[in-house]
Amino acid sequence: MSKDLKAMYKTIMDDHFTPQMEVSFVDGDKRQTLFYEKVSWVIDGVNKGLRYGENPGQEAALYRLVNGNLSLGDAQTITPGKYLVSDIELLQSGKHPGKTNLTDADNALNILRYFTDTPCAVIVKHNNPCGAARAQSLEEAYHKAYMADRVAAFGGCIALNKAVDKATAQAIASQYAEVVVAPEFEDGVIDILGARKNLRVIRINNIDTLQTFIGERVIDFKTLMDGGMVAQWSFVPQTLSEKDLVVAVTEYKGESYKINREPAKQEYEDMLFGWLVESGITSNSVIYVKDNVTVGIGTGEQDRVGVAEIAVDKAYRKLADRYCFERHEISFADLTDADKREQIENDVKEVKGGLIGSAMVSDAFFPFRDGIDVGLAQGVKAVVQPGGSMNDYQSVEACNENDATMVYTGQRSFKH
Repeated sequence: MSKDLKAMYKTIMDDHFTPQMEVSFVDGDKRQTLFYEKVSWVIDGVNKGLRYGENPGQEAALYRLVNGNLSLGDAQTITPGKYLVSDIELLQSGKHPGKTNLTDADNALNILRYFTDTPCAVIVKHNNPCGAARAQSLEEAYHKAYMADRVAAFGGCIALNKAVDKATAQAIASQYAEVVVAPEFEDGVIDILGARKNLRVIRINNIDTLQTFIGERVIDFKTLMDGGMVAQWSFVPQTLSEKDLVVAVTEYKGESYKINREPAKQEYEDMLFGWLVESGITSNSVIYVKDNVTVGIGTGEQDRVGVAEIAVDKAYRKLADRYCFERHEISFADLTDADKREQIENDVKEVKGGLIGSAMVSDAFFPFRDGIDVGLAQGVKAVVQPGGSMNDYQSVEACNENDATMVYTGQRSFKH
């Protein structure tokens, strides 16, 4: 029996989730309850919530918190009624959003909240950023974020922190994306983006309050396969400025080890930018940043050396694709001319994948120096990591041997 495999992606699932949901935390006679209501949108006359979950065939629903101030210990949940992603305005959609569209948008904003002053673009795919950049204009920020990993950006979610102008819209419309999230869209921009009929254009009405979400917590729920549930407070980065970073110093067997060189201004910028982007990346992760642009992003690996190597490999491959696209308007994978391929590969090797002078960012400490040596071998000159390893002295020695600087955050940044 033949089967239309494409049809499954066109399916709109009817979900059987209830209109309201309550989650209660009970301690004796004390009960604290969070009240939620299901969200839906009318598109082409169909009133529907999420199209489906992570895959076709999985029912899903979006709920927004409407009431209930939960206090656990010294922390409180985010104020009910303070909405961002759970109260989106669909300016254009073509079809209802799916679960992954919203979770990608949410994680993009999770990162973007730390960069509200300078034009910034974050492109998320499968709930991980594939490119992030800050620049003097929104068009430049988007271009740099896109070219950081043009291949992975295909079908991604683009989040922008400024009103979208025509130049930025034209750049977006010339590529394929699933979602664009921004605070506002200038006159004529929706018509430009309309060239992509199924592009979900989302205005976040309260994005001007995005910075106020810094330091705010929510309850993270992880459901286990047997129906059990793990609840935790969401992660809040404590390192938000240069003064929060500590130039690396440690002791080992009674001897003191300290970094010889303090970071330069641009190195501080790159390390802070990378550390805050890191807060939205699946662990175990290592990323490289240069001039406020991600160069290589390694995510979700089991060992730190391996993920540092993967991020290097991605930096080389993505730069080769960028060079090829800029010179020949095709992807490197499609380039068949052997001489041109060799020239691009040599050019990428000459600049070591764009990693020379970059900052290396690690979401947890380096157990040994072998992980940090991966980046230093590529010309990394600044490292930011939590610190706290028994072998931090090895990392200090490695940096000093390569005239690199290193700082500690004193906080791990795992995200599972």
